[in-house]
Amino acid sequence: MSDEQYMQAALELAQQAQAINEVPVGAVVVKDGIIIGRGFNAPISLHDPSAHAELQALRDAAKNLGNYRLVGCELFVTLEPCLMCAGAIMHARIARLVYGANDLKTGACGSVFNTFALPSWNHHTTVERGVLAEVCGTRLSEFFALRRAQKKALCT
Repeated sequence: MSDEQYMQAALELAQQAQAINEVPVGAVVVKDGIIIGRGFNAPISLHDPSAHAELQALRDAAKNLGNYRLVGCELFVTLEPCLMCAGAIMHARIARLVYGANDLKTGACGSVFNTFALPSWNHHTTVERGVLAEVCGTRLSEFFALRRAQKKALCT
């Protein structure tokens, strides 16, 4: 499969998040061409501030591999990871991160911070930016526009 196909799988998971009124972010972990972990945003529904799509996918992959180290794995996520998720990606030893849309407010992989460029870290993840960026960004923009419209309707 191509990077775009894995990102499409992450976008399908983002749709599941949106269906339960969560921010539509999805993620998949891939090892040797096979998706071994899946996740979507669920901090509201799970009452868990760490239930970001990336962490959900990392947990699923670790469980499926029987190891918290995900050596040789790739993570595909529809939105640039935050600092919390970047730390988890590093600790899991993800070899390659591929994300869609930049996060200009909290992105920790180049937009606001460049976490993986810190030379003191003992593991360095390769980062690929912008895969299906327009589709990923549009999904998020439309979600937040709808949310603003709903909020406005409640106030009038």
